[in-house]
Amino acid sequence: MFDFDKHLTDLGDQTVLCIGDLMLDEFVYGSITRISPEAPTPVIAVKRSEVMVGGAGNVARNLVALGSRCIFVGVVGDDDAGNALTKALSTHPLIEFHLAIDTKRQTTRKVRFVSEHHSAHLLRADWEVASAIDAASEDAIIAHALKAMPRAGSVVLSDYAKGALTPRVIRAVIDAANKLGKPVVVDPKGRDYSIYRGATLITPNRQELAEATGSNAQTDDEIASAAAGLAVSLSAKAVLVTRSEAGMTLVGHGAPIHVPAYPVRVRDVSGAGDTVVAVLSAMLAMKSDFESAMRAANAAAAVVVGKRGTATLSVAELRSRILPAASLAPEEKIVFDWALLDEHLDHWRKQGLRIGFTNGCFDLLHPGHVKLLAAARAACDRLVLGLNGDASVTRLKGEGRPVQNVQSRAEVLAALAAVDLVVVFDEDTPKNLIARVKPTILVKGGDYKLEDVVGRDIVEALGGSIVLIDLVAGQSTTSIVQRSRALKDK
Repeated sequence: MFDFDKHLTDLGDQTVLCIGDLMLDEFVYGSITRISPEAPTPVIAVKRSEVMVGGAGNVARNLVALGSRCIFVGVVGDDDAGNALTKALSTHPLIEFHLAIDTKRQTTRKVRFVSEHHSAHLLRADWEVASAIDAASEDAIIAHALKAMPRAGSVVLSDYAKGALTPRVIRAVIDAANKLGKPVVVDPKGRDYSIYRGATLITPNRQELAEATGSNAQTDDEIASAAAGLAVSLSAKAVLVTRSEAGMTLVGHGAPIHVPAYPVRVRDVSGAGDTVVAVLSAMLAMKSDFESAMRAANAAAAVVVGKRGTATLSVAELRSRILPAASLAPEEKIVFDWALLDEHLDHWRKQGLRIGFTNGCFDLLHPGHVKLLAAARAACDRLVLGLNGDASVTRLKGEGRPVQNVQSRAEVLAALAAVDLVVVFDEDTPKNLIARVKPTILVKGGDYKLEDVVGRDIVEALGGSIVLIDLVAGQSTTSIVQRSRALKDK
């Protein structure tokens, strides 16, 4: 079985070639408080909007969020949405993109209107052309894909049935990948899967499997039987069926494998399939077996459906979910994605609770840390602990530090009753995090002078206060590390 603890960091060494239907995703968030006087429809008071790369481009976003490199090939129209996509892709240094421009084609754009209070999708508006691309665009996509393929560890065909992945494009890519020994992951669409013949791994959802095979595909056995038949008919090495809250089913060599979904509060399922495909392709690029790739993808899906919008995840979040913690506390109390922090803060503020904040590296937990955190929690109703990421600790403390990685440090801190939330930050100071939290109480050790406390100006401007806690004499991580090294050298 794949050693996740050892190899997840290797995701940053992988390159995946992704070819598919590119689209512009926009999420418009607001609240509904009235019905329009012009028609019996709700009126959404818009508060904010987010624009991002969607469709097959979301596979690329997920890959680079994991630290992998992505070579993306697709097609856009010569229009505002196409220009916006080109600009957005340019902001990702790990994405190398090659776009065919079809001047006669409209770039696919999807706008979703979401009730921010209920996290419910109210309406989606689409601008799209779902017809096949022309021969010139086919030629361009095939040329770009075949030129880039030798540099990739795996290939993804992300089919949204918008026309970029014509039978000719699919055939050229799969045949070339097979000659080079590159695994091909297909996120399929439509009913005729024969166009994907020869792909390594096909990933339909349960409904897509039923339609493509003309089967019932409801129970575990029915799904496994349909998937096995599909694998044989397409000469695929494996079929992975995503089943929403029922988890996933993998059929390949040997007995079918069913894995349950993680228990999670689902906020938005948009783009979860892209996350699954991205993780599968990155894992296969690392020469992972199919079962391990599925388990990683299952864990990744649990992370992104717990976020709003078309979300991605980091390696730290994937590691946190796939490697079980000693207790359930870390799952609820550790935050890598600051977007999730706001939900905790909003919930506490609605209850009228005082929010406290402290921060540090907390490399090796000692009695001084425990006293500081207990005293900090006593000064507030909820304590948010800002934890320096690994790169930040190295910059602050020097080579050889941290002794423990950020996941280990976060889990130990989250297990303490005094800590209500652990939030990881990668800057050298927590100033941006403090500005995000807006705590009522800011706590630091007594070795600080009041005027040297980072974030003091932010807190005091909000009417909050600074609390300095006396340290336990003789207790510091640096001294512990030095004593340990001295004993080792004897």
